[in-house]
Amino acid sequence: MQNHITSSLQEASSALAALLANPAALATVEQAAQLLITTFEAKGRVYACGNGGSMCDAMHFAEELTGRYRKDRLALPATAISDAGHLTCVGNDHGYDQVFSRYIEAHGRPEDCLLALSTSGTSKNIIRAAETARAIGMRVIILSGRPSEWLEPLSSVYVCTAGGAFADRVQELHIKVLHILIELIERHFFPENYAD
Repeated sequence: MQNHITSSLQEASSALAALLANPAALATVEQAAQLLITTFEAKGRVYACGNGGSMCDAMHFAEELTGRYRKDRLALPATAISDAGHLTCVGNDHGYDQVFSRYIEAHGRPEDCLLALSTSGTSKNIIRAAETARAIGMRVIILSGRPSEWLEPLSSVYVCTAGGAFADRVQELHIKVLHILIELIERHFFPENYAD
């Protein structure tokens, strides 16, 4: 069992090292942070969505912005599309492909931003959400684990964190990226919370 524990941690470490050694990917993280800052400066909202573990990451991202990350500060307007009533209603009446896009259609405004997570880059409901957001005039940030011929053209910023053959490594990198985005947002709006 110990060898599996060690192997798993080494694999995670290698994935993180590969991201750290990829200047192009790191540049997209910076671009995403700037886009989120611009959204908040324009009094816009951020909507986050994903499936399964990625939904949990979207919820975590939103609550860190509305609650607190490291130190107390004013809340920032972020919402994860995770309301069970909405998801089951739309899934039942319109199909699961539309659970996120219908929410964006109802609430999204041109000054807003969609942050959507798809480890595969092929999630149909994420593609529909990105299409709807772009049609409204929203900015779109995609976090994925591989290139996507569908999502890249729809994105304002496409952050690709290739983590290997399975989604778990990609999700581990996504949570790192999300925490970095939150920190960069805080450093911009609440510099007093950071000593350096």
